[in-house]
Amino acid sequence: MTLLSVQLYTLREQLAEDLPGTLARLAGLGFTQVEPFKLTDHAAQLGPALTANGLTAPTAHQHVVGTGAEQEIFATAAALGVGTVFDPRIDRVRFETPDGVAAVADDLNAAAEVAAAHGVRLGYHNHAQELEIVHDGTTALELLAERLDDAVVLEVDTYWAAVGGQDPVELLKRLGDRVTAVHIKDGPATPDPLDQVAVGRGGLPVRDILAAAPHALRVVELDDTRGDRFQAVADSLAWLRTEGLA
Repeated sequence: MTLLSVQLYTLREQLAEDLPGTLARLAGLGFTQVEPFKLTDHAAQLGPALTANGLTAPTAHQHVVGTGAEQEIFATAAALGVGTVFDPRIDRVRFETPDGVAAVADDLNAAAEVAAAHGVRLGYHNHAQELEIVHDGTTALELLAERLDDAVVLEVDTYWAAVGGQDPVELLKRLGDRVTAVHIKDGPATPDPLDQVAVGRGGLPVRDILAAAPHALRVVELDDTRGDRFQAVADSLAWLRTEGLA
């Protein structure tokens, strides 16, 4: 069985009201892994709640570049057993020139050295912007990947890649082993997060996407949806299991 994770941002309102109870509900569905966000904000509650529910957090999201808080971030990650911290977004303007992309790579490479001192990896998570911007035929994300040290990995959000005008299957094939995690989403690939639906109920070629990154951690996420997001997570897990993908 393939291990599956879920990005906790999907359930941000429930977490704000009852973090331990929300993690218990996810464990009850059968999840064994979660992907926290704003790691340092939630660390005090998160550690005990993970342990109590038999959950691990192999990956997490936290803004790193430009924060000056690298030591705190990676120390927190190490204490919680997080192996990879993904910076979830860097300002679009920094990707608009090749020199800007190179500077982003330099910043990520420097932060990765701090992460390594704590036994943690650093990665970057895309949105549409890094795929919409193209320099001499190469997307900003791929140009970034070319400049990153081997220590820095990628988490490809396949939905936002499609919104950005790229075929997520072909993108994953081009990026190869640099990709250690993928966000699995579904829907019509429009910029409106409310259009996102449970995995298996939209138009994205989910099976082909996962086949293109067979060793990457599979992380279910909905930025938003028009229905109940927890139900959409449950429906996503059920479909992935039925299809033999989880």
